[in-house]
Amino acid sequence: MRVLLVEDDVRVAAAVRSALAKRGIAITWVSTGRDALARMSGSDVVLLDLGLPDVNGFELCRTMRAGSDVAIIVVSAKGQVDDRILGLQSGADDYLVKPFNIDELLARVQAVLRRRSIESPVRPELLRVGDIEIDLPRHEVAVGGEPIALSRKEFQLLAMIAAADGDVCPRERLIAEVWGGTWAGANRTLDVHVATLRTKLDRPGLIVTVRGVGYRLAGRTQQAAAAE
Repeated sequence: MRVLLVEDDVRVAAAVRSALAKRGIAITWVSTGRDALARMSGSDVVLLDLGLPDVNGFELCRTMRAGSDVAIIVVSAKGQVDDRILGLQSGADDYLVKPFNIDELLARVQAVLRRRSIESPVRPELLRVGDIEIDLPRHEVAVGGEPIALSRKEFQLLAMIAAADGDVCPRERLIAEVWGGTWAGANRTLDVHVATLRTKLDRPGLIVTVRGVGYRLAGRTQQAAAAE
């Protein structure tokens, strides 16, 4: 396990590094957002403090999530409910409030990695649904051979629904994984994004609404490795 610790408090960083090293975990420490972006490649987990000197922690989390599928656990003194919700909506997999017990931190790290390995033990690089091609690594979609522009969240929704291969994707799961948490207007936001996605794909009937449950594809999905 390779952990990147993003923490500007030297004492906290020293304590976490020492505790994890004793448990045989390789850990890299950086104290700024700029260094975090430069060193995150190859990490299994990022432990992210939000109170950094050079960047807003929530913005950094969003930037990390946009460019990588690395597991992100926010470790912050910001413990208000709104902060925790915003952290999850920004792309974090989990949120732990300081001060914390190191064994709980380790348990959360292991739980996040275990959940991710169960959910996607083998991820195809290319999904095809009829004449729609979804290139997962490139975040690109083509319809009838022509590329179309999707927002990040539209792409995530399409990829999740397509990966279910005709099974229903529950609303709660779509909202949790695409937005990181729920709020009062979450269902309406989901519906608007799906409506926009349908319009852009221009394939009526492809995304089927299962009333009160979620969404599914009308067709079956083919999975493959992306072409070189």
